[in-house]
Amino acid sequence: MRKKTLLRIFLGCVVLGAAAGVFLLFQFKGSAVGREYELFVSSRAPYEALTDSLMPHIRHHAAFRTYARRLNLAGSFKPGHYVIKPGMNVIELVRMLKLGMQTPVRVTVQNVRTPGQLARKLGMQLDADSASFAAALTSPALAAEVGFDSVTLFSMFIPDTYEFYWTVTPEEFVRRMKREYDRFWTAERDAKRQRSGLSRLGVMTLASIVYEETRQTDEMPRIAGVYVNRLRRGIPLQADPTVKYAMQDFGLRRILYKHLKYPSPYNTYVNKGLPPSPICMPGKNAIEAVLGFEEHDYIFFCARPTFDGYHNFARTLAEHNRNARAYSAELNRRKIK
Repeated sequence: MRKKTLLRIFLGCVVLGAAAGVFLLFQFKGSAVGREYELFVSSRAPYEALTDSLMPHIRHHAAFRTYARRLNLAGSFKPGHYVIKPGMNVIELVRMLKLGMQTPVRVTVQNVRTPGQLARKLGMQLDADSASFAAALTSPALAAEVGFDSVTLFSMFIPDTYEFYWTVTPEEFVRRMKREYDRFWTAERDAKRQRSGLSRLGVMTLASIVYEETRQTDEMPRIAGVYVNRLRRGIPLQADPTVKYAMQDFGLRRILYKHLKYPSPYNTYVNKGLPPSPICMPGKNAIEAVLGFEEHDYIFFCARPTFDGYHNFARTLAEHNRNARAYSAELNRRKIK
């Protein structure tokens, strides 16, 4: 009888042990994630911020904490952007965070007028803050490293959407963009560039003016041709967007005579040739328009009074003045100041 009791106790312990083993195995290797979740772990965040963000989205908290202690995750986790996928278990989660197995993020670089605006936009898309990006985008040493100076560095950025690790440093970001710039400037584009006689900086700067003059892609090559004609003849560009940039007043709707004398190297009414650097980050359509500028004999253009986004072009000052008066009259009629 005693033997049977001991046997039952033994078998009970075996069953309980097996059940406990299965339970623990399930806790560590069973699915801990039900829905996909994006986890952003900042380089400036403590370990507690990581767990506070992660725990509401996973199961098996005790197992996670146990395995995290075993691997010293608190002292070795890597910041980054992680995609927590359904079916992942505790072991996979802890190892992913310890090894820094990040998923890249898509970063859009476009539609900015100044390095400061670019820094703010990057600060909203990546881990580093806008102040750190602003410092990198204006650093003479970093600009020299990639073949520019702190003024012309802005011309290096080709608008597009790129993949980066969320934790990329501002310096690494600039170096990567230099590689993208080098890829953009193919032998074919450089050959087209020579037709205008412009440098790469010149193309980017003129493209920025064209881009600010119109968003009509089909008209961009014609406007580019006007400016190339003016450059070749030594005529000041007299581009209104450069006045806005010089004054840093991008909401200015009407350029008046008093604005034309604003002292700045970017004001093409008081200076011949191109400004020192782009007045915005031009779209690729504007860059291609400058490379493929239209050959013609226009040297003036003025917005149409129909306000359809297109322009009237002129070969003579008299013709241009007529176009300008018609546009000015419409501005007055609409009470635009």
